[in-house]
Amino acid sequence: MSRFRAVAEPSIINPAARASSVTVNGRTVNGRAPKPRMTLTGAIGAVCMFPLRALINLCVALRIHPNTLTLIGVIINVGAAWALGYGRFVIAFVTMLCANIFDFIDGKVAHRLQLQSEFGAFWDSTLDRFSDLALLTGLIFLYSKLGRSDYVMIAALTLIFSIMTSYARARAESLVKKCKVGFMERPERIVLLMIGAATNRMAGVLWVVLVLSILTVANRIYYTYLDLNRLPLPTRKGIAGFFNRAFFWTDERATLPYDIWVVAILAFVWLVPPDWLGDPMAHDQGLVAWIAGAIRH
Repeated sequence: MSRFRAVAEPSIINPAARASSVTVNGRTVNGRAPKPRMTLTGAIGAVCMFPLRALINLCVALRIHPNTLTLIGVIINVGAAWALGYGRFVIAFVTMLCANIFDFIDGKVAHRLQLQSEFGAFWDSTLDRFSDLALLTGLIFLYSKLGRSDYVMIAALTLIFSIMTSYARARAESLVKKCKVGFMERPERIVLLMIGAATNRMAGVLWVVLVLSILTVANRIYYTYLDLNRLPLPTRKGIAGFFNRAFFWTDERATLPYDIWVVAILAFVWLVPPDWLGDPMAHDQGLVAWIAGAIRH
Protein backbone atom coordinates (compact mmCIF):
# COMPACT_ATOMS: atom_id res chain seq x y z
CA MET A 1 0.00 0.00 0.00
CA SER A 2 1.44 3.36 -0.95
CA ARG A 3 2.03 5.67 1.97
CA PHE A 4 2.16 8.92 -0.01
CA ARG A 5 -0.55 11.48 0.57
CA ALA A 6 -2.24 12.36 -2.67
CA VAL A 7 -5.06 14.63 -3.77
CA ALA A 8 -7.66 12.41 -5.40
CA GLU A 9 -9.01 13.47 -8.77
CA PRO A 10 -12.81 13.45 -9.14
CA SER A 11 -13.90 10.18 -10.69
CA ILE A 12 -16.56 7.51 -10.37
CA ILE A 13 -13.79 5.18 -9.14
CA ASN A 14 -13.25 7.48 -6.17
CA PRO A 15 -16.73 8.61 -5.11
CA ALA A 16 -15.28 10.47 -2.13
CA ALA A 17 -13.79 13.01 -4.54
CA ARG A 18 -16.97 14.56 -5.97
CA ALA A 19 -16.98 17.05 -8.78
CA SER A 20 -19.48 19.91 -8.80
CA SER A 21 -20.70 18.77 -12.21
CA VAL A 22 -20.05 15.59 -14.15
CA THR A 23 -20.48 14.82 -17.81
CA VAL A 24 -21.67 11.30 -18.66
CA ASN A 25 -22.15 10.46 -22.33
CA GLY A 26 -22.23 14.16 -23.07
CA ARG A 27 -24.68 15.04 -20.23
CA THR A 28 -24.18 16.67 -16.85
CA VAL A 29 -25.75 14.57 -14.13
CA ASN A 30 -27.32 16.65 -11.32
CA GLY A 31 -24.05 18.35 -10.54
CA ARG A 32 -22.84 15.13 -8.84
CA ALA A 33 -20.79 12.15 -9.85
CA PRO A 34 -22.95 9.09 -10.59
CA LYS A 35 -22.78 6.33 -8.00
CA PRO A 36 -20.43 3.48 -8.98
CA ARG A 37 -22.29 0.36 -10.13
CA MET A 38 -22.18 -2.48 -7.62
CA THR A 39 -20.37 -5.56 -8.95
CA LEU A 40 -19.66 -9.05 -7.62
CA THR A 41 -16.07 -8.28 -6.66
CA GLY A 42 -17.09 -4.88 -5.30
CA ALA A 43 -19.71 -6.51 -3.07
CA ILE A 44 -17.21 -9.08 -1.80
CA GLY A 45 -14.74 -6.30 -1.01
CA ALA A 46 -17.40 -4.31 0.84
CA VAL A 47 -18.35 -7.33 2.97
CA CYS A 48 -14.71 -8.07 3.81
CA MET A 49 -14.20 -4.49 4.97
CA PHE A 50 -16.59 -4.89 7.94
CA PRO A 51 -14.23 -6.99 10.16
CA LEU A 52 -11.17 -5.22 8.81
CA ARG A 53 -12.45 -1.82 9.95
CA ALA A 54 -12.52 -3.06 13.55
CA LEU A 55 -8.93 -4.29 13.26
CA ILE A 56 -7.82 -1.01 11.68
CA ASN A 57 -9.49 0.91 14.51
CA LEU A 58 -7.72 -1.27 17.08
CA CYS A 59 -4.31 -0.71 15.48
CA VAL A 60 -4.97 3.02 15.35
CA ALA A 61 -6.05 3.07 19.01
CA LEU A 62 -2.88 1.18 20.00
CA ARG A 63 -0.82 3.41 17.66
CA ILE A 64 0.90 0.42 16.08
CA HIS A 65 3.32 1.72 13.48
CA PRO A 66 2.33 0.68 9.93
CA ASN A 67 5.91 -0.42 9.17
CA THR A 68 5.59 -2.91 12.03
CA LEU A 69 2.35 -4.25 10.54
CA THR A 70 4.10 -4.71 7.19
CA LEU A 71 6.95 -6.64 8.81
CA ILE A 72 4.53 -8.88 10.74
CA GLY A 73 2.74 -9.70 7.49
CA VAL A 74 5.97 -10.77 5.80
CA ILE A 75 7.03 -12.96 8.75
CA ILE A 76 3.65 -14.71 8.70
CA ASN A 77 3.94 -15.19 4.93
CA VAL A 78 7.27 -16.98 5.48
CA GLY A 79 5.32 -19.40 7.68
CA ALA A 80 2.83 -19.85 4.82
CA ALA A 81 5.74 -20.59 2.48
CA TRP A 82 6.92 -23.31 4.88
CA ALA A 83 3.42 -24.84 4.89
CA LEU A 84 3.30 -24.78 1.08
CA GLY A 85 6.73 -26.39 0.92
CA TYR A 86 5.46 -29.36 2.93
CA GLY A 87 2.16 -29.64 1.08
CA ARG A 88 0.06 -28.47 4.03
CA PHE A 89 -2.23 -26.38 1.90
CA VAL A 90 -5.00 -25.76 4.44
CA ILE A 91 -2.50 -24.40 6.97
CA ALA A 92 -0.93 -22.34 4.18
CA PHE A 93 -4.32 -20.86 3.30
CA VAL A 94 -5.08 -19.82 6.89
CA THR A 95 -1.57 -18.40 7.32
CA MET A 96 -1.70 -16.44 4.05
CA LEU A 97 -5.10 -15.07 5.04
CA CYS A 98 -3.67 -13.77 8.33
CA ALA A 99 -0.54 -12.39 6.65
CA ASN A 100 -2.43 -10.48 4.02
CA ILE A 101 -4.76 -8.91 6.54
CA PHE A 102 -1.66 -7.15 7.90
CA ASP A 103 -0.54 -6.36 4.37
CA PHE A 104 -3.91 -4.77 3.62
CA ILE A 105 -4.37 -2.70 6.76
CA ASP A 106 -0.86 -1.21 6.98
CA GLY A 107 -1.64 1.50 4.42
CA LYS A 108 -5.01 2.26 6.04
CA VAL A 109 -3.39 2.61 9.46
CA ALA A 110 -0.65 4.82 7.98
CA HIS A 111 -3.33 7.10 6.56
CA ARG A 112 -5.32 7.26 9.80
CA LEU A 113 -2.22 7.97 11.90
CA GLN A 114 -0.83 10.43 9.34
CA LEU A 115 2.36 8.36 9.07
CA GLN A 116 2.59 8.20 5.28
CA SER A 117 6.19 8.56 4.14
CA GLU A 118 8.45 7.86 1.20
CA PHE A 119 10.35 5.30 3.30
CA GLY A 120 7.07 3.64 4.25
CA ALA A 121 6.20 3.19 0.56
CA PHE A 122 9.67 1.79 -0.12
CA TRP A 123 9.49 -0.54 2.91
CA ASP A 124 6.06 -1.83 1.93
CA SER A 125 7.00 -2.46 -1.70
CA THR A 126 10.29 -4.15 -0.83
CA LEU A 127 8.78 -6.50 1.75
CA ASP A 128 5.97 -7.37 -0.66
CA ARG A 129 8.63 -8.77 -2.98
CA PHE A 130 10.02 -10.90 -0.14
CA SER A 131 6.55 -12.33 0.46
CA ASP A 132 6.07 -13.12 -3.24
CA LEU A 133 9.46 -14.82 -3.45
CA ALA A 134 8.89 -16.81 -0.27
CA LEU A 135 5.50 -18.23 -1.28
CA LEU A 136 6.57 -19.33 -4.74
CA THR A 137 9.88 -20.68 -3.40
CA GLY A 138 7.83 -22.82 -1.04
CA LEU A 139 6.00 -24.31 -4.03
CA ILE A 140 9.27 -24.88 -5.90
CA PHE A 141 10.57 -26.76 -2.85
CA LEU A 142 7.37 -28.85 -2.70
CA TYR A 143 7.49 -29.87 -6.35
CA SER A 144 11.21 -30.63 -6.19
CA LYS A 145 10.54 -33.01 -3.26
CA LEU A 146 7.84 -34.69 -5.33
CA GLY A 147 10.25 -35.12 -8.24
CA ARG A 148 8.08 -33.01 -10.54
CA SER A 149 10.60 -31.02 -12.56
CA ASP A 150 7.80 -29.77 -14.84
CA TYR A 151 6.04 -27.98 -12.01
CA VAL A 152 9.36 -26.81 -10.56
CA MET A 153 9.82 -24.99 -13.86
CA ILE A 154 6.24 -23.67 -13.94
CA ALA A 155 6.55 -22.34 -10.37
CA ALA A 156 9.97 -20.84 -11.15
CA LEU A 157 8.64 -19.08 -14.27
CA THR A 158 5.66 -17.84 -12.25
CA LEU A 159 8.10 -16.41 -9.70
CA ILE A 160 10.15 -14.69 -12.43
CA PHE A 161 7.18 -13.08 -14.16
CA SER A 162 5.51 -12.12 -10.87
CA ILE A 163 8.60 -10.13 -9.93
CA MET A 164 8.92 -8.76 -13.47
CA THR A 165 5.31 -7.52 -13.27
CA SER A 166 6.23 -5.27 -10.35
CA TYR A 167 9.62 -4.30 -11.80
CA ALA A 168 8.15 -3.37 -15.19
CA ARG A 169 5.71 -0.95 -13.58
CA ALA A 170 8.32 0.56 -11.25
CA ARG A 171 10.79 1.09 -14.10
CA ALA A 172 8.12 2.38 -16.46
CA GLU A 173 6.94 4.95 -13.92
CA SER A 174 10.44 6.39 -13.80
CA LEU A 175 9.83 7.29 -17.47
CA VAL A 176 6.07 7.84 -17.78
CA LYS A 177 3.48 9.21 -15.38
CA LYS A 178 1.63 5.96 -14.69
CA CYS A 179 1.77 2.36 -15.90
CA LYS A 180 -1.07 0.59 -14.08
CA VAL A 181 -2.05 -1.74 -16.90
CA GLY A 182 -2.31 -5.52 -17.04
CA PHE A 183 -4.66 -7.75 -15.05
CA MET A 184 -2.40 -9.92 -12.88
CA GLU A 185 -1.17 -7.58 -10.16
CA ARG A 186 -0.10 -8.60 -6.66
CA PRO A 187 -3.58 -8.69 -5.03
CA GLU A 188 -4.83 -11.03 -7.77
CA ARG A 189 -1.78 -13.29 -7.39
CA ILE A 190 -2.14 -13.55 -3.62
CA VAL A 191 -5.89 -14.22 -3.70
CA LEU A 192 -5.41 -16.91 -6.34
CA LEU A 193 -2.65 -18.61 -4.33
CA MET A 194 -4.99 -18.59 -1.34
CA ILE A 195 -7.79 -20.10 -3.45
CA GLY A 196 -5.40 -22.73 -4.82
CA ALA A 197 -4.34 -23.69 -1.30
CA ALA A 198 -7.89 -23.71 0.11
CA THR A 199 -9.33 -25.86 -2.68
CA ASN A 200 -6.22 -27.94 -3.56
CA ARG A 201 -6.15 -26.53 -7.10
CA MET A 202 -2.66 -25.03 -7.00
CA ALA A 203 -1.66 -26.37 -10.42
CA GLY A 204 -4.51 -24.54 -12.15
CA VAL A 205 -3.71 -21.39 -10.18
CA LEU A 206 -0.05 -21.49 -11.19
CA TRP A 207 -0.97 -21.78 -14.87
CA VAL A 208 -3.35 -18.83 -14.60
CA VAL A 209 -0.87 -16.65 -12.70
CA LEU A 210 1.97 -17.54 -15.08
CA VAL A 211 0.08 -16.87 -18.30
CA LEU A 212 -1.56 -13.65 -17.10
CA SER A 213 1.71 -12.41 -15.53
CA ILE A 214 3.45 -12.83 -18.89
CA LEU A 215 0.59 -10.92 -20.50
CA THR A 216 0.76 -8.19 -17.84
CA VAL A 217 4.50 -7.68 -18.36
CA ALA A 218 3.88 -7.49 -22.12
CA ASN A 219 1.06 -4.97 -21.53
CA ARG A 220 3.37 -2.75 -19.48
CA ILE A 221 6.18 -2.89 -22.00
CA TYR A 222 3.79 -2.07 -24.84
CA TYR A 223 2.04 0.72 -22.90
CA THR A 224 5.38 2.33 -22.04
CA TYR A 225 6.43 2.16 -25.69
CA LEU A 226 3.18 3.83 -26.78
CA ASP A 227 3.40 6.51 -24.11
CA LEU A 228 7.05 7.40 -24.75
CA ASN A 229 6.41 7.64 -28.49
CA ARG A 230 3.11 9.53 -27.98
CA LEU A 231 1.16 6.89 -29.87
CA PRO A 232 -2.57 6.18 -29.29
CA LEU A 233 -3.74 3.24 -27.21
CA PRO A 234 -5.30 0.28 -29.06
CA THR A 235 -8.92 0.83 -30.11
CA ARG A 236 -11.70 -0.34 -27.82
CA LYS A 237 -14.33 -0.40 -30.59
CA GLY A 238 -15.69 -3.34 -32.55
CA ILE A 239 -14.35 -6.90 -32.54
CA ALA A 240 -10.73 -5.74 -32.39
CA GLY A 241 -11.64 -3.54 -29.43
CA PHE A 242 -13.17 -6.50 -27.61
CA PHE A 243 -9.92 -8.46 -27.82
CA ASN A 244 -7.83 -5.39 -27.07
CA ARG A 245 -9.88 -4.76 -23.94
CA ALA A 246 -9.53 -8.36 -22.80
CA PHE A 247 -5.82 -8.80 -23.47
CA PHE A 248 -4.53 -5.22 -23.14
CA TRP A 249 -6.00 -4.70 -19.70
CA THR A 250 -6.72 -1.10 -18.64
CA ASP A 251 -10.00 -1.51 -16.72
CA GLU A 252 -10.28 -0.86 -12.98
CA ARG A 253 -11.03 -3.44 -10.32
CA ALA A 254 -14.66 -3.95 -9.21
CA THR A 255 -16.03 -3.30 -12.70
CA LEU A 256 -18.11 -5.60 -14.92
CA PRO A 257 -15.15 -6.51 -17.21
CA TYR A 258 -13.11 -7.33 -14.10
CA ASP A 259 -15.90 -9.57 -12.78
CA ILE A 260 -16.04 -11.41 -16.11
CA TRP A 261 -12.29 -12.11 -15.99
CA VAL A 262 -12.56 -13.29 -12.37
CA VAL A 263 -15.41 -15.69 -13.20
CA ALA A 264 -13.49 -17.05 -16.22
CA ILE A 265 -10.37 -17.62 -14.11
CA LEU A 266 -12.26 -19.37 -11.31
CA ALA A 267 -14.09 -21.52 -13.85
CA PHE A 268 -10.75 -22.67 -15.27
CA VAL A 269 -9.24 -23.34 -11.86
CA TRP A 270 -12.22 -25.23 -10.48
CA LEU A 271 -13.64 -26.95 -13.57
CA VAL A 272 -10.58 -28.27 -15.38
CA PRO A 273 -9.84 -31.82 -14.13
CA PRO A 274 -6.53 -31.90 -12.20
CA ASP A 275 -5.35 -34.88 -14.27
CA TRP A 276 -5.51 -32.75 -17.42
CA LEU A 277 -2.95 -30.44 -15.86
CA GLY A 278 -0.88 -33.22 -14.30
CA ASP A 279 -1.50 -31.71 -10.87
CA PRO A 280 1.07 -33.20 -8.44
CA MET A 281 -1.19 -32.70 -5.39
CA ALA A 282 -4.84 -33.05 -6.46
CA HIS A 283 -5.93 -36.63 -7.15
CA ASP A 284 -9.71 -36.28 -7.22
CA GLN A 285 -11.72 -36.37 -10.44
CA GLY A 286 -12.49 -32.70 -10.58
CA LEU A 287 -15.92 -31.20 -11.14
CA VAL A 288 -16.04 -31.67 -14.93
CA ALA A 289 -15.01 -35.33 -14.73
CA TRP A 290 -17.50 -35.94 -11.90
CA ILE A 291 -20.36 -34.40 -13.92
CA ALA A 292 -19.38 -36.36 -17.04
CA GLY A 293 -19.29 -39.61 -15.02
CA ALA A 294 -22.68 -38.85 -13.49
CA ILE A 295 -24.17 -38.27 -16.97
CA ARG A 296 -22.71 -41.51 -18.31
CA HIS A 297 -24.23 -43.46 -15.45
